[in-house]
Amino acid sequence: MLYFLPLSVKIIQKVILKTRNITQKLILGSSSIYRQELLRRLEIPFVTASPEIDETPLPSEIPERTAVRLAETKARAVARTYTDALIIGADQVAVLDGIRLGKPLSHANATKQLQFMRGKKVVFYTALSLLNSRSDYMQTRVVPYYVKFRQLSDQQIENYLTREQPYHCAGSAKSEGLGIVLIESMTGDDPNALIGLPLIALVGMLAQEGIDIV
Repeated sequence: MLYFLPLSVKIIQKVILKTRNITQKLILGSSSIYRQELLRRLEIPFVTASPEIDETPLPSEIPERTAVRLAETKARAVARTYTDALIIGADQVAVLDGIRLGKPLSHANATKQLQFMRGKKVVFYTALSLLNSRSDYMQTRVVPYYVKFRQLSDQQIENYLTREQPYHCAGSAKSEGLGIVLIESMTGDDPNALIGLPLIALVGMLAQEGIDIV
């Protein structure tokens, strides 16, 4: 009878990495816990780095272009530290009636945002970039997602904000949490884009770098 010793976790990880052709570190250029949770779904190892950049929109810059520029800038900022890696940069801009909806940062601002959004459709433009800092090859896509909000009363808005306090979320709502009750309908190619990381697009980008997730 033959007996086999179990492989160590480190050896198993090396086998997995070799099978998937991953020869470079994968870096998520974001401190967002929501993007980290999404990326974990792909079951590939990664590390995080928080890029420090100016996120102010440029004069006359359309929302999609802002999202693209910031996603690419975040990836390149991280590349200064990681010179041989695959780096993910992402950014999201929400727009309603041509007006950008940023992070409210306070209860009062969040109240005004949700009052403005109720009964209306908001488009969330999420830009995703994957930079190979070894070859300087950058892939970028913008994935729009459309959200129709319910006709909310002032009391419903107050109740929601008191319970979830989504003051660091563009649009003042967490669709992955209690914020789903504020939404009447959603339309788009990838619901993950609304949370901040379009996984369908990312899988395609990783494939372009020779990495197959399954």
